[in-house]
Amino acid sequence: MPASLALPRVLRVGAGASTELAEVLNSLGLSRPLLVTDPFIASRPFFQEILSRLEQTGISPGVFAETVPDPTTDVVDAGVRALREGDFDSLVGVGGGSPIDTAKAVALLGAHGGRMRDYKAPVVTDAPALPVVAVPTTAGTGSESTRYSIITDVETDEKMLCAGLAMLPRAALVDFELTLDMPARLTADTGVDALTHAIEAFVSAKANPISDGLARDAMRTLFAHLRSAYTDPDDRTAREAVMAGATQAGMAFSNSSVALVHGMSRPIGAHFKVAHGLSNAMLLPIVTEFSVGSAPDRYADCARAMGMAAPGSTDGEATGALVWELRLLNEELDVPSPRAHGIDAERWWELAPLMAEQALASGSPANNPRVPSAEEIVELYHAVYG
Repeated sequence: MPASLALPRVLRVGAGASTELAEVLNSLGLSRPLLVTDPFIASRPFFQEILSRLEQTGISPGVFAETVPDPTTDVVDAGVRALREGDFDSLVGVGGGSPIDTAKAVALLGAHGGRMRDYKAPVVTDAPALPVVAVPTTAGTGSESTRYSIITDVETDEKMLCAGLAMLPRAALVDFELTLDMPARLTADTGVDALTHAIEAFVSAKANPISDGLARDAMRTLFAHLRSAYTDPDDRTAREAVMAGATQAGMAFSNSSVALVHGMSRPIGAHFKVAHGLSNAMLLPIVTEFSVGSAPDRYADCARAMGMAAPGSTDGEATGALVWELRLLNEELDVPSPRAHGIDAERWWELAPLMAEQALASGSPANNPRVPSAEEIVELYHAVYG
């Protein structure tokens, strides 16, 4: 069966890419963008410079700066009201995955109406939404290059995966200079998030030769440079590499899929308000160890791509090195367990069966090399707790 591939129509990568927003909007025939961001980004000098450049070129931007970490249906609804009141013709998501995912969701409802729960997986929405331009300020989510948005339903506390070409940005401006002042914790969590995207895209049941190439390059780049970006925030070479790797990883999983780590991660974020990247990082080593026996050749290739194992190593040697190195990476990046993060043990055990059901319902675990039962997912949650 042929693979279905989709990428942003315009992709500009490198220092200063964000300064080309006005040119890109003009090239797409757009003149009234609503910039979607969070209060912190809206206060930053570079954001004010973006607004100034737009206005100098005759573009009339609006600003919606009410996004929150792990965007909610309430915030999306507020964004839709701002969109309609201002009669804007497009959305520009400026920030991490949350503002960009919010912009995608607002663009979807602005074009098609309804509620976000109408579009959650397994629904796939390919009908065009309003144009979205993504300007990421973190290196990890890959949302600037994916056909997915994750929105929390405030009525059910469910993190909903919404998918389809309607969620794919029309353009992405990937400027690593916007990440230079990322704090160490955010650098680590989003970086491991990107590494998870690449690994899961590669081992997914829906992997294809194009996504494989993107995932291999992303893994190699991210693993080689993430520690440096974490320990030395001013290392421009590392920052640029991690940013590029994150975008490649986003393109890989958008055209393949994610798997069990992401399926288990979303309920953790919904119930315990753990950032998406951090919950992925918590899960990655243990879920990888659970899964390697069902696709040892694919996981071994991951290890070889990242230089964890020699080209001539056996699959057993390579997969052993992969699990060991992922655990070591988490230690060096100070990734906490749920226990160390302060999550209450009793509440964790109580919610584990529900989280397992929600993980399976997302569909992502079905793409995993080893497809787990609900009982096995509960056991994994217990093992991950710490």
